[in-house]
Order: sequence, then C-alpha cells, then structure tokens
Amino acid sequence: MIIIPARLGSTRFKDKILCDIFGLPMFVATAKRVSVCDDVVVAVDDEKVLQIATSHGIKAVMTSQNHQSGTDRINEATKILGLNENEIIINVQADEPFIEPLNITNFKEFCKNRQDEAFMFSCYKMADENLVDDTNLVKVVTDCNDFALYFSRSRLPFNRAEFHDYKAHLGIYGYSVKSLNEFCMLPYSTLENTEKLEQLRALENGKKIAMLKIKSDSIGIDSKADLDRALARFRA
Repeated sequence: MIIIPARLGSTRFKDKILCDIFGLPMFVATAKRVSVCDDVVVAVDDEKVLQIATSHGIKAVMTSQNHQSGTDRINEATKILGLNENEIIINVQADEPFIEPLNITNFKEFCKNRQDEAFMFSCYKMADENLVDDTNLVKVVTDCNDFALYFSRSRLPFNRAEFHDYKAHLGIYGYSVKSLNEFCMLPYSTLENTEKLEQLRALENGKKIAMLKIKSDSIGIDSKADLDRALARFRA
C-alpha cells in the first residue's frame, strides 16, 4: 500500500500541498500519479484537505495535527486502517507530483525482495553538481552494497579531492508496518534534530537503510522556486 502524508501547515512553503499542478491540488496530482502502482491512501490533518481528497475520489484518513513527522502520521494511518504488521508500506511525499510510476513499482519490488536485509528502504539518484550546495537537496553516502551511511543537507562527502558522484536522496521510503511502528517508538536522535532529517534516527540506532538507485526527472517541491522550475519543465 502507498500512504501519502499530507500536512497542510508547511512552514517553508505555506499550503504547499494545495498548489495547482495543471489543474489539480498537488497532493491529489501525486496520489493519482502513483495510483497505478498500488492502493493509495492519503493521511491528512485538516478537514478541508480531507474533503478535497474525497471530491477527487482519493481515499483519505484523518490523523492528528500534533505529529512531528510524516512518518508518525503514516504510522497512525496504518493503525486506523488496521493493516497487518508484515504489509509493506510505501511512503510517497505529497510534494512529488512528477514522480515516475515505474520507479514506484520497481521500488515496491525492491522492498519486498530485500525485506529480510534491511530495517527500511529508500531511493537516490545521481545529483546535479550545480545543486549539491542547496540545503533543500538532501545528499546521501552509501557503502559498497548501497546501504546508507549518512544523510545530510550539506555537501556530502566534502570534496577535499576531486569528486563528482554526489547522490541526491529522494523522499520515498519503504518499511513493513512492524518496522514503521518500531521506528516511531525510537527516541528522537541528536543527528535527526541537528539536520532535521528523520531517517538519521534509524541510522543512529544502528538500523540498516537499503538504498535503490533510480533515474528520475522528478522535481520535489520544497519551495516556490522548485514549483516554478517543475511547472516550466513538465509543461514543456
């Protein structure tokens, strides 16, 4: 199952999930785009967003406004839905209206095939070197088996020597309901609070995150500039 956390109160980009994407609110465009891959549920925190989802035929559940992260919101949604602890959940961010469905399908298979090897799963693509200093672009370094070593908003690794193979983390996650619940029970970590990246909680607690390399032209919408860039690219 795909669950999309859709919090209305974005601090960096007000009401971001409602931005118009070629005639659809952004979270609706994302949900419809990935609906060909699996069942989709949107986990919302606002009655207006719930009504919008319903009006577009998108299944949605109301969750608390007090969650610290989208992962906590998804965890509540799995409990509302009564999902089996072994079911694989794919977390797609509401601000990925241009993510390729084929990538989600391949990622879903990756999670199922390797669920005994890792605590959770995520994706990366090779980064545009012109963007590696953008703090909205999260970078990841991996070991030789593509397990995550660290994530950062800073340039990672720092290139004292020549280096070109920067990896851009994509905010797509996979985990079993059981692992998700365990993750949400872990205490907030120092690294997580420092970088404001919740996946660091898993690494700081010794959990493995298996990373899938994908090719994607998608642009995650973290700012108005991202929105303008994405609309210009995909309108063309």
